[in-house]
Amino acid sequence: MMRSSIRSQILGIAVGLIILMVIVSALSTVMTRKVAHQLDELTTKYVEANNHLARMQTQSLGRSLELRRMVIAKMQSPPDEAGFAERKQRYEAAGVAIEQEAGAVHGLINAIIDDLATDSDNAALGRIDSRIEDTSRDLLHYLDEEHDRLFPLLEAKTQDFAEIRRSLTRIDALRDELNQRIDGIRTDMMAQVRADAAVTMRDQQRTIAISAVLTGLAAILGLTFSLFVSSGITRPVRRLLDGTRAVEAGRLDGSIDVTTHDEIGQLTTAFNAMLAQLRRNEKMRETFGRYIDPRVVETLIDRPVLAATDGQRRVMTVLFCDMKGFTALSEGMTPQGLVKVMNHFLTAMSEQVRNNHGVIDKYIGDAIMAYWGPPFTEKGEDARLACLAAIGMLGRVAALRTELPELLGVRAAGSACDIRVGIATGEVLVGSIGSEFMMSYTVMGDSVNLASRLEGANKAYGSRCLISEATMMAADDAIETREIDRIVVVGQIHPEAVFEVMGGKGDLAPEQLILRARYAEGLAAYRTRRWDEARRAFEAALEAVPSDDPSKGMIKRINDFVTKAPPHDWDGAWRFDYK
Repeated sequence: MMRSSIRSQILGIAVGLIILMVIVSALSTVMTRKVAHQLDELTTKYVEANNHLARMQTQSLGRSLELRRMVIAKMQSPPDEAGFAERKQRYEAAGVAIEQEAGAVHGLINAIIDDLATDSDNAALGRIDSRIEDTSRDLLHYLDEEHDRLFPLLEAKTQDFAEIRRSLTRIDALRDELNQRIDGIRTDMMAQVRADAAVTMRDQQRTIAISAVLTGLAAILGLTFSLFVSSGITRPVRRLLDGTRAVEAGRLDGSIDVTTHDEIGQLTTAFNAMLAQLRRNEKMRETFGRYIDPRVVETLIDRPVLAATDGQRRVMTVLFCDMKGFTALSEGMTPQGLVKVMNHFLTAMSEQVRNNHGVIDKYIGDAIMAYWGPPFTEKGEDARLACLAAIGMLGRVAALRTELPELLGVRAAGSACDIRVGIATGEVLVGSIGSEFMMSYTVMGDSVNLASRLEGANKAYGSRCLISEATMMAADDAIETREIDRIVVVGQIHPEAVFEVMGGKGDLAPEQLILRARYAEGLAAYRTRRWDEARRAFEAALEAVPSDDPSKGMIKRINDFVTKAPPHDWDGAWRFDYK
């Protein structure tokens, strides 16, 4: 019973509002059509009539010009009969055009007068039409008569130039009077245009006022009926409100009794179901709220066994990305500006990780740690995806240099923005690590440390992205690299070959190919202590790419070794004594 009553009352409100909407729409349509018709009359009749009058003046001036050219043609010695005939044709065509324009104006004015759907001043329009007829009948007739008197004078064997000049003077006076009359007619036409425009504005304002009144009436009726309906369902809705406030306060253990089977009863049932779902979500949040990356949460929900704290050893690829010159950049910024820069930078870099299916492990100040590997990526894809993410990060730097100044409103900010990336592939310990209060699903091991050290080693070589040999071998089909050096980082004993990512597969420019070949030659000579040969090779590399910092660094190192030779047991590896 209650359900039917609510439905019928709401349906009544809807029907009433629909009727009011139909009335408003019908009145608006009728009045809008009238306004549109008036606008059409202004643009297609009034304005066009004014254009015809303007063309009458233009044709009159053109006709007078051709007449003078006819006189000049006859006054030449010998007379230019061909030119005279051609200009006479133009003269006659201009006369016909004047009569046609006058007829067109007459037709448009009559069309306005005959249109009873618009509120035009037909009496004023009739007077304008009479003036046009008088002008066409009198002045054009007098002009034609004067022209007829002029032509015999021009065609006479002995020309009376004094009489010709007097005739031209009379023709000019008649033409000026014609143009003055047309100017007066056009002025009166514009007055009619303004009057009709005022009527159109009045009708438009009337339409807006009627629509506003009916819309207000609809709103009042809708509110009245809504209050009437709400008075019958206030009690169960109050119970729902109390339940909602309990949820807002964090109390999810209760429920609301379902006392009816109408819409309110169904809503109460849905509310209780929502409470149950919120309780499940809260339990899930308590279980997985300690994890950062949503992909980790999703994977652990689908595979709860991974949440165990035992840990597993897997081959994975780890990436560290750091902003170059962060300390210098932060010194000149307010805390608010620095937060903006960091958020924008980390967002831009994180997008490349996410786009290439990586997992963001943590943010460490201005640095990002991310990893790839099972179960988040397919086996064997981790190194390739990590290198593609690094290439994407390097590609975003140019845009960041433009975006950061716009973000802060400081022209110099971001001009020196750059990044350093280190990537390593190898066996790591992966699992849930932390305390009973908070845990993190993360990776640990030598490969993690190596990736971090490679990111820092970019400072020594002036490079931007260094990767381990294992990463290079696993991703070789997707990237272009060059071996930079063999190094021993802090925490390791054995030398590790490191490579620089130069771009995607097949994307190197000719000068980069030369750089890579010459650098490889220099590196081979360097490791066998052929210092002069190595220096020449690195200098050749710089000729190809003058800005190549690794080549510059190797030349400096060679110069130092020439001055002070390395130990006898030197193995060609560079040992870092700092992180």
